[in-house]
Amino acid sequence: MINQQTLQGNWQEIQGKLRSKWGTLSEDDVKEFDGNVEQLMGKIQKKTGAARESIDQFFDQFTENGASAMSRAGETVQAYAHQASEAVQERSHQAAASVREGYADVEDMVRTRPGESLAVCFGAGCITGVVIGLLLRRN
Repeated sequence: MINQQTLQGNWQEIQGKLRSKWGTLSEDDVKEFDGNVEQLMGKIQKKTGAARESIDQFFDQFTENGASAMSRAGETVQAYAHQASEAVQERSHQAAASVREGYADVEDMVRTRPGESLAVCFGAGCITGVVIGLLLRRN
């Protein structure tokens, strides 16, 4: 049997389907629902003469459809999360390989041109020192 939370959560959809299934229900009949499932079922029985089992089956469809939709949505989210995880891992492996390759290139350059490498490091250190000195003077 459908519970109050499911009924209220799907109320807009259920209203239309109630009126299309049982045409004798007026819009006012459907709008009077105040959260009491038993009262709603009693009103449907009274207005339409439908059997309680038929009404239960009608509402059970919403519970089953909602559960299967939630299950499908969960599976879809899980698949997207798995794809995203794999993509992040692949990109991190690529970045790590790129850093290793860059480090190997720098190491090779220092071995083959030690004087130029020392000059570049000295220049970079001087520029860094000047920039830090300027920043400290501002504060």
